[in-house]
Amino acid sequence: MPLMQIDQLDFSFGVRPVIAGVSLSLSPGELVMLLGPNGSGKSTLLKLALGHLHGHGTVQWNARPIRQWPRRQFARHVAYLPQSPWYQGDQTVSHTLRLGRAPYWHAFGIESDHDLQVVQSITERLSLQDLLNRPMDELSGGQRQLALVGRCLVQEPKAMLFDEPTTFLDLRHQVELTRLLKSLAVEKSIGALMASHDLNLAAAFADRIILLHEGKIVAEGKPTDVLEPPLLQRVYGLPMKRIDDGGRPTVIPVL
Repeated sequence: MPLMQIDQLDFSFGVRPVIAGVSLSLSPGELVMLLGPNGSGKSTLLKLALGHLHGHGTVQWNARPIRQWPRRQFARHVAYLPQSPWYQGDQTVSHTLRLGRAPYWHAFGIESDHDLQVVQSITERLSLQDLLNRPMDELSGGQRQLALVGRCLVQEPKAMLFDEPTTFLDLRHQVELTRLLKSLAVEKSIGALMASHDLNLAAAFADRIILLHEGKIVAEGKPTDVLEPPLLQRVYGLPMKRIDDGGRPTVIPVL
């Protein structure tokens, strides 16, 4: 059974359609990448999937309509990192990570031994040990982004939704973070849905790619099936070249 199932979803801001007839699913253990130019509907679709916005159609998690999920229970099930995530600048990285366990806290915010163990595990997984006592406002953009990703991961979610999580990261850390999300999806049977502008990160790591254009899904499938130059040219408005080296494809603009 899919973790998430969206069927025939429509959404408009006023009279302007933003999402039109979108259907998609997310299953345990897979990394699905949402691609498309600015204004294609990627961020809006994630917000609809989370119940932050409500459109016409159905959004279900574990075959349960999104409106029927209590927020605390849903926070144990799904983690989300928006494009501009909230954080408190004077809080340390340690405090920020521990806040990811809030849906599990007992009365009065009492943390369990398991809460602390999860935070320690994610700290080590993201190599954040040397930053734990640093305030968030004293971090570089990339360090801050890793800490915020860590806050999501300590929720121990069944699904992770990320809106361009590699923003502010250099090339090495973009690759390492996407590889980490992919490995966590497989190891812990987590469904990961990630909006991105990076076609080649998607080509390298995604199990499936969903390509959006003007609020509609214009292609869905494996990277080799979706990343076709004629289709990409139509969506992005510039000629594209594809390089196949026997593995996953690489696409570049023709300038």
